Amino acid sequence: MRKKNSLLGMGLTVATLVASLPLEADEMPRTMEEMWEIIQAQQKEIEALKAKSQQLKEEAQSEPSKKTTETTSTAGESGQTKEQVKELERKTDVLAEAVETLRTELYIPEEFEYKSMYGLGPAASKVYQVGKGLSIGGYGEGRYQTFVNGDQEDNADFVRLVLYTGYRFTDRILFNSEIEFEHASTGKEGSVSVEFAALDFFLDPRVNVRAGLVLLPMGFLNPIHEPPFYFGNNRPEVEQRIIPSTWRENGVGLFGELWPGLTYTTYVVNGLDASGFESSGIRGGRQSGSKALAEDLAFVGRLDYAPPGMPGLSFGGSAYVGNSGQDQTFAGEELDVFTQLYEGHIQWQYRGWWFRALGAWGSIDDAEVLSAAKGETVGENNFGWYTELAYNVLPLIWPETTQYLAPFFRFEQLDTIASTPSGFSDNGAFDRDIYQFGINYKPIPNVVIKADYRNFEAEDGRPADEFNLGLGFIF
Repeated sequence: MRKKNSLLGMGLTVATLVASLPLEADEMPRTMEEMWEIIQAQQKEIEALKAKSQQLKEEAQSEPSKKTTETTSTAGESGQTKEQVKELERKTDVLAEAVETLRTELYIPEEFEYKSMYGLGPAASKVYQVGKGLSIGGYGEGRYQTFVNGDQEDNADFVRLVLYTGYRFTDRILFNSEIEFEHASTGKEGSVSVEFAALDFFLDPRVNVRAGLVLLPMGFLNPIHEPPFYFGNNRPEVEQRIIPSTWRENGVGLFGELWPGLTYTTYVVNGLDASGFESSGIRGGRQSGSKALAEDLAFVGRLDYAPPGMPGLSFGGSAYVGNSGQDQTFAGEELDVFTQLYEGHIQWQYRGWWFRALGAWGSIDDAEVLSAAKGETVGENNFGWYTELAYNVLPLIWPETTQYLAPFFRFEQLDTIASTPSGFSDNGAFDRDIYQFGINYKPIPNVVIKADYRNFEAEDGRPADEFNLGLGFIF
């Protein structure tokens, strides 16, 4: 409260000083840069007045024979000039101090353009738009889920609340982070986690450095997973089972724009931990920056192109390669467990239409020995793909509206055991086709209300269909 009051007081001081300046209404400063221009002009005026004062003093000393009235007049004029200098210096000092304080204090813009920057979601990109200091953003989502068949229980869950905090130290160095609270509590399988926390060093538009806990740049959802920017209450299964979103590791790498529309991101990170691989996929092998084993490192890279002449279209791909054995012993053997994952994607947005498609394929070496050690089948290969289509229907009814109402359809196919190691079997539980349809409604761009239905088809027939109703927001 004290800090808030001090800022309020400083703001009133600035307003009072600016109001006292001899400017017309349409000439009043609108930005801190304009205030600095006023300060510089005042400084020049101070120098001119000091020079005038010195000149009057020298004239009074060099011509003592002049009439007394003239001498008195000169002395009075000199004294008046000194007072003007003193008052102008006072105003300049206070204004300069106030402006500098406002520049370095907490800075949250009143009007903010939500857009993705440097491979992060729009809310996560806020720190890139501040001049200096602290930036705060976030998102949240909750849902009600009811099952149409099967023996699973209906549930209501505030899935996650996320806070983004960033700090811009200089024009070239900034820190950005995401802290996530899952399932509204640290009990009932809830948790608090750092999703990413990294320093960016801006060297050149083509080559910049990022180091820390980084999001691996794979797929659509791993780097950009804020609720208003994907359809349905649940993230696509392909981007959870094949690409294990949200996937983050400790690492360092480069990012930039090679030429207009062509961007890249590449990191060296600690590798996955094969002891966490399961029949359901590699998701359990993520180390998430927590005392991560780093005997084996991995490389991940991504390339995207958005043709400048075709707004709304973008396509690209990414690759992850590295050992996952981490010098551990499995069934009496020390394995490399060389792990590969590749994906390609395309997205198109045009006049209310939204289209996405993504395909991913992975490979795990030493799967036979690893399966023996784990006591379950770990697939030698895995794959998944999905496509989705949506259309904003509101402009057809209400052409001037800024609201958004889009029915959508998504189809997914995935199998985490696409190839079975010799001597092991696959019951088909993880070979799935998923049909999903629903609707997203945004009364404003920051808030979304979602409803969807998912139909699962698996070889063993176990998954249950579900209906989901939820909401999400960013700020």
